[in-house]
Amino acid sequence: MQSNAPELMDLSREPKEILELYGAEPGKPSFTNNCLLARRLVERGVRFVELYHEAWDQHDHLVEDIQRNCKDTDQACAALIQDLKQRGLLKDTLVVWGGEFGRTPMVQGGSNGRDHHPNAFTMWVAGGGIKPGITMGSLSVKATTLALTSQRMRFKSTISTRPSFQLFGFDTRN
Repeated sequence: MQSNAPELMDLSREPKEILELYGAEPGKPSFTNNCLLARRLVERGVRFVELYHEAWDQHDHLVEDIQRNCKDTDQACAALIQDLKQRGLLKDTLVVWGGEFGRTPMVQGGSNGRDHHPNAFTMWVAGGGIKPGITMGSLSVKATTLALTSQRMRFKSTISTRPSFQLFGFDTRN
């Protein structure tokens, strides 16, 4: 792998339409370029790839920061899924997107930020044989608590469902 790394990391070898699909700019450090790099790693047989996007902790400057973060991630994540699918790799690749907590719906103090919401967070998965369109859990109308009709999901039960450990080959019955 080491001898192949320079070629692997050279995103300028990608066709123009792929760079545009992702919004990638070769040579510029970005989450977007990392998504494209992830596809290149998967193509070469790497079995586990983890990407990280920092700066989601909007306790203030919410409007500006969330717009920038969504621009950074939305196009690139959608492109990664589309690209994997077009190459026939999505059926065998599980893409998991999530964070460690959600955000409260109300403004925090006098700033334009939001506080942590440990009981509600968003996670989505694609590929890997997962049935699309499934929603698990929901919030109350004001998004302050879980809805009474919602199935409460604990982190342990979330990660031990088929969309995670079982697809990695782990026995989750123990």
